[in-house]
Amino acid sequence: MSFPWAKHYEPKVPLMRWLDEKLPLPRLMYNAIGAGYPVPRNLNYFWNFGVLAGAALVIQIVTGVTLGMHYAANAGVAFASTESIMRDVNAGWFLRYAHANGASMFLAVVYIHIARGLYYGSYKAPREMVWLLGVVIFLLIMATAFMGYVLPWGQMSFWGAQVITGFFSAIPLVGESIRVWLLGGYAPDNAALNRFFSLHYLLPFVTAGVIILHIWALHIPGSSNPTGVEVKSEKDTVPFHPYYTAKDAVGVGVFFLIFAGFIFFQPNLLGHPDNYIEANPLSTPAHIVPEWYFLPFYAILKSFTTNFILDAKLWGVIAMFASILLLFFLPWIDKSPVRSANFRPTYRWFLIVLLFDILLLGYVGGAEASPRNVMLGQIATMYYFAHFLVILPLVSMAERPRPLPNSITEAVLQKHGGTSPAKTAMAS
Repeated sequence: MSFPWAKHYEPKVPLMRWLDEKLPLPRLMYNAIGAGYPVPRNLNYFWNFGVLAGAALVIQIVTGVTLGMHYAANAGVAFASTESIMRDVNAGWFLRYAHANGASMFLAVVYIHIARGLYYGSYKAPREMVWLLGVVIFLLIMATAFMGYVLPWGQMSFWGAQVITGFFSAIPLVGESIRVWLLGGYAPDNAALNRFFSLHYLLPFVTAGVIILHIWALHIPGSSNPTGVEVKSEKDTVPFHPYYTAKDAVGVGVFFLIFAGFIFFQPNLLGHPDNYIEANPLSTPAHIVPEWYFLPFYAILKSFTTNFILDAKLWGVIAMFASILLLFFLPWIDKSPVRSANFRPTYRWFLIVLLFDILLLGYVGGAEASPRNVMLGQIATMYYFAHFLVILPLVSMAERPRPLPNSITEAVLQKHGGTSPAKTAMAS
């Protein structure tokens, strides 16, 4: 967004002036993340998670490229090459644990980033494109993570690929052909491992490209803020640098402390012990589960147990993909003119219920498929879809939001005990 009060880049060193004329990268950086980009002055630490997601992606690309130099995408030696990285490559254990735990940290940051968007209404106009590109990034990350989980070629890797790709066979007429096309054969083997490795290597760079579009789209309307009120004057903003670069640095420091805690003290906490057993097509694990960040979607997949017009397995596949695709339509499902849940008490309560519902789906996804857990998964799945398709449209039409502040500055002054401009005018 072009603010009339934004600072303009004026290089003073001759070399920088020449570079700016020939290739204006310094100007681009200055306007994108420097003092030339004004942002709302009331952003809280939940706005750090976009930067944290970028940092996590850089970690995954750097460690992934390095691991790829030592990994062999062959079903006969993939497991052994993974173990060799851990034992024989200099700092290989660190690279492998950083990459494996980095995936969990990346998805955790992304989930919090999405939750912030839901709470503060960041998907509403004029930022619909920012949200839509964010959902595309989420899908790319999910695909990349699934393919990466297959590469160590342990028991969970093999049987996870077998089970998940097996669900595509439920699609009428073309399902089995799609499954064979995905795997390159009738079961996970060399062809599947090579395909998954190639795509796992490629997709992070595609994701980085979409992230650039995501940031570009964000700079057109400007950043949202906790009040949901648009910027109205220079007083509502501060330069991104140094104010938010310093704030982001604090968030990145905390992120790396937590990340280091996992790598050095609990590197296998979020993994499954069966994945340290080499893949065996003749030995099925007692309980097949994906990584924790797939568990809610896996629970939705398992919640359909009865054939109704279509095969139950096909209903599960449709529901799993629909649970993510629903997010694409969120800017038009929620028709409330108020963005922030801080001023929408009814919506806030239903959003809290949705959070617990997703946590319940995560529990069910990782639990055994007992009658009790299947029933819990079905109830949680019904509520998930009801939230977006029934509750949210009704709440957006019926609720009475609290009064919004006149400006971001007024909200900041009220929060910190200052005097708002409106009160000052009334007093005078």
